[in-house]
Amino acid sequence: MKHKLNKPVVCADGFKMSVQANETAYCTPRITDAERYTSVEVGFPNRVEPLILPYAEEPETPCDTVYPRTPSELVTLVIVKHGGMVEGEVPNGVVPLPAEKND
Repeated sequence: MKHKLNKPVVCADGFKMSVQANETAYCTPRITDAERYTSVEVGFPNRVEPLILPYAEEPETPCDTVYPRTPSELVTLVIVKHGGMVEGEVPNGVVPLPAEKND
């Protein structure tokens, strides 16, 4: 079965990461289309993010690894820390907080 992959999250300050959750990802629950995920799989951030570093599968290469079962609330905090989302998609349970628009 083929799974839809979420588009990478890009934040207002340029921070970028993949955030996935489905039956083949390192998430909780490990099913596709859950009503809410309590943890998700983060992958391949474009720069080191200390908040998620404890979840790194290979901490010695933090931009070239996945972050299994990262708490959804923590991923929301990362998005907030980096100014909100300007593009991308997140699984249910992660708040897709948009960046503030400067008019």
